[in-house]
Amino acid sequence: MEKNNNIQDAQEQAPIKRTVLDYDDIRKAAPFFNGKEKFVNKMLHWLKVDKANDFHSRNIDHPGRDFAHNLLTELNAKIEFSNEQQLDNLPEGPFITVSNHPFGALDGVTLIDIVSTRRPDYKVMVNMILNNITALRPSFIAVDALASDDPAKRAVSVKGITDAMRHVKQGHPLGFFPAGAVSKLTWGLRIEDREWQPTIIRLIQKLKVPVVPIYFHGHNSWKFVALGMIDWRLRTLRLPAEVFRKSNHHFRVSIGDIITPEEQAKYETPEELGAFLKQQTYNLRKWQK
Repeated sequence: MEKNNNIQDAQEQAPIKRTVLDYDDIRKAAPFFNGKEKFVNKMLHWLKVDKANDFHSRNIDHPGRDFAHNLLTELNAKIEFSNEQQLDNLPEGPFITVSNHPFGALDGVTLIDIVSTRRPDYKVMVNMILNNITALRPSFIAVDALASDDPAKRAVSVKGITDAMRHVKQGHPLGFFPAGAVSKLTWGLRIEDREWQPTIIRLIQKLKVPVVPIYFHGHNSWKFVALGMIDWRLRTLRLPAEVFRKSNHHFRVSIGDIITPEEQAKYETPEELGAFLKQQTYNLRKWQK
């Protein structure tokens, strides 16, 4: 237990980093790149990571929801809502949002922007990849989806789940992407979430608060989808380019009706509740203005 506490303390005391990913990060992760700074920087430029670093450095002094809003403003992104009035009738106390995950970064940024405008105390549970965006950490609760048997990674996830439960029990709203990863191409040639994680659904069952489904229309480029079929790491490297190709993009977001704790209680197992919540979210796929 003392070892886990030390790990958590080290993470919380980590210095603020002005870049998202740079040469030092690459060489530490892959010593092969030691001494190859020019090559790494060219690679980061090709992947548009340098653009992400530039924006992050310029806006890190306005973290959390302000950072999310500034990114969407710089991209000149427009957001159109279906059932927008539901956003103005959110529960006053704690509630949970569940969403599909088609973009992998921009859906999280957009979610923070649209909900925290109404509830500044809103946070979103994310994986460690998005947690590298230091400026968004005030709006994040991080877990490691690939924790496996690594004690350090397990400690991150245990702390994240504990923080999530405390956040909601103290009366604050929390957002989940229950798939835990970006949507993928199905055998039916549709881009959809993978199975929603039972761990997240069990957490929702324990918290017993209203749930608001939110559906993001659209998806990343087919190049991104194809890379994901080869290796998830290649797809991850493509994420910064996917963000900046959304300049002047018109996002469509559908807000579902509130699902009460009483209605959730009709589904006894995590599998049943997960299937119900996912269906309620994907029922919003048909755009209705």
